[in-house]
Amino acid sequence: MAHLGFFIDANLLVLLVVGRTRPSLINRHRRLKEYSESDYETLVGLLDHGSKIFVTPNTLTETSNLLAYGPTDINSQLFALLKSMIEDSKEVVVLSKVASKVPEFGWLGLTDAVLVGVATRDTPLITADLRLWNAVAIRDPYAVVNFNTLRL
Repeated sequence: MAHLGFFIDANLLVLLVVGRTRPSLINRHRRLKEYSESDYETLVGLLDHGSKIFVTPNTLTETSNLLAYGPTDINSQLFALLKSMIEDSKEVVVLSKVASKVPEFGWLGLTDAVLVGVATRDTPLITADLRLWNAVAIRDPYAVVNFNTLRL
């Protein structure tokens, strides 16, 4: 199935930013301890078909906060790449008032509730978060990709 693009959760967006900056930095970033350069390559391979990256302000805020946990000597490079990715992506805004009415808000929180609401078959969500994956998969199993099943 051809997709218009993919939403990416905050943790995988951090992996993408750090990997695009310098893959060897993945193992130095405190928020990426469970990921490897191979995981980065898998994510890039998934996105490599000219896929547009879809983002939400909530995911971008969380990604920005998580990036700051990396080695401080590369923060300016990470944020410069994040800025470039923001400019190249399609940002979808969901009002917090609307997202808080999503039933999953009570146990996923705001950022993930927004992702539950925006993921579709045309713009599926890529996530390694099992709770988030499950919440979207219950609504539509074709609207979400479990990144863990793609990892080597």
